[in-house]
Amino acid sequence: MMQCKDCQFCQIQPDGRRSFQCDPFVNIIDPECIQKWQLIRLDMLLANYQAMLQMNQKLAPLQDKMIKYMEREMDGLDEGEKWKYDDEDDDNTEGDNDDPFKKL
Repeated sequence: MMQCKDCQFCQIQPDGRRSFQCDPFVNIIDPECIQKWQLIRLDMLLANYQAMLQMNQKLAPLQDKMIKYMEREMDGLDEGEKWKYDDEDDDNTEGDNDDPFKKL
């Protein structure tokens, strides 16, 4: 099995990072290259997922504050419009007491 450092599609940067120019659909030398390529991609996906989790953890307190504020505003709106529904309920209960057919 050929090592990546010996492959023509691998370039080692001065800071020690490796840059891969291989494409599994075009220029694979060994069958093991596909497995290595998949591991590299999985590692990249994992790093992106962890970065996303860190960002979400930073935003979580702000989201909680926004949700609480929105709930408080919605409760205030409901409280402000409560008089509309209370009057309708009071009218219905008064009308039920005056109904002459209920006495029969």
